[in-house]
Amino acid sequence: MNLSFGYNTNGFAHHKLEEALEVIADCGYQGVALTLDNYHCNPFTSEPAELMRLGQVLDRLRLRCVIETGARYLLNPQRKHYPTLVSTEGRQIRLEFLRRAVDIAAELNAECVSFWSGAAEPGVSDHQAWDWLVTGCLQLAEHAKRRGIQLAFETEPGMLVDDTAKFEVLKKHLTSARFGLTLDIGHVFCTETVPFRQVYGKFASLIRNIHIEDIRDRKHQHLMFGEGELDFAAILKVLADNKYTGLINVELSRDSHRAPEVARRAHEFLIATCQKLSAAPSATP
Repeated sequence: MNLSFGYNTNGFAHHKLEEALEVIADCGYQGVALTLDNYHCNPFTSEPAELMRLGQVLDRLRLRCVIETGARYLLNPQRKHYPTLVSTEGRQIRLEFLRRAVDIAAELNAECVSFWSGAAEPGVSDHQAWDWLVTGCLQLAEHAKRRGIQLAFETEPGMLVDDTAKFEVLKKHLTSARFGLTLDIGHVFCTETVPFRQVYGKFASLIRNIHIEDIRDRKHQHLMFGEGELDFAAILKVLADNKYTGLINVELSRDSHRAPEVARRAHEFLIATCQKLSAAPSATP
């Protein structure tokens, strides 16, 4: 099978970035989902020389890269994931952060920039929140076009755009070919009611980035493989059958306290699952 796996640096919150990249490469991953954060390539403080060195490290380790923008407290030390594109205040701060993420992606030759909507605040109408979101996405898409970077919008449980039906609504306003989708496999099993193969097939041409983790009881809690209910042999078979060539990034942000162990176990699990597929393919999810 010709699938490429990466690991999200939000699962290495206690490591220096270069050390995290070394561990990720040593585990056998072919790529990294680089979450821009306070101590991991902070887009507000990183100097050009630092970005050049980071690019050299990625090249040396032969790691493909996507840029992730889900840092918890980068923009506000008091409020998680705040402000967002649909906040009553501070939307321009989030937009500037996303623009800088696009600029970093261009410097690192990253494959895409992944981002989400944020949650609407109490008292804000759906109409107003959607207007803010579409306006922000259009502005970001223009910047991404200028820099030659792909955008990959992630549907996130609990946020304004929480499932693929709402992504379809958003996509009608974003006609740019550079506006694609981050498909989080765990989120699919939390929010969608049709089989995974059907979800993937419907959006295959738009998928630029994939997140992968286990899920139990349709609860939005990212779990280590084997701790939930997902049939990963069947899931990976769907990706292989559809010749997906982007990165499949393990996202276990709550496991930073045991990052090297979890990253290694996750890679071993994914590779072993791929090796078993040709001999004993699982049922279609």
